[in-house]
Amino acid sequence: MPHWVQVLPQFLLACLILAALPGPATALFLQRSVRDGRAAGLAAVAGNEIGVLGWTLAGGAGLSVLLVANEFMNTAVHIVGALVLIWLGVQAWRGARGDDEFGGTMTALLPAGRTPGSAFRASLISIAANPKAAVFGLTILPQFLPSTGPVLPTVVILALIQLVIDTAWCVGIVLAADRAGDWLRRTGIRQRVERALGAILVALGLGLAADAR
Repeated sequence: MPHWVQVLPQFLLACLILAALPGPATALFLQRSVRDGRAAGLAAVAGNEIGVLGWTLAGGAGLSVLLVANEFMNTAVHIVGALVLIWLGVQAWRGARGDDEFGGTMTALLPAGRTPGSAFRASLISIAANPKAAVFGLTILPQFLPSTGPVLPTVVILALIQLVIDTAWCVGIVLAADRAGDWLRRTGIRQRVERALGAILVALGLGLAADAR
């Protein structure tokens, strides 16, 4: 039996948990879908998944080995990722107090155009610095790889499986946001959603910082 089949149940669970955890990508999908419509939201998903696949392949192909061997680099990746998450969480809380558009403070530094192309570019930039995607590719995926024999085929298969699961989840977020756009634009609802996202991002950042110790 191929190794990837043996680890598939545990790997599917890890993929589902990762997809369900809100992060910078979730905020971006919600903002672009609510503000610019379904096409922009789906374009953001496409950009995000290209980055997810890149992080997963990079981690499985050996970058994770380098980080494990270099304790300083490994710690630096965790700390930088933690600071990004905490910063985004604080921005979400600050934005929830104002009357800005949904997710505006969390995505203020990304391309601001309202076309699907702008959403795609913003998502590519966001995923490049997304610590959640990096952590999965660099620390979680390698745990499911065989200790002997060819590794690359397993990396590719698992990366594609994760891509399908993450894409399905993210598309679901976009479709739900598109249908609930008017409801999410209400000031009180927007503030609650952004505060919840902010709290989750800060908690994830603190957890990632603790792992670096």
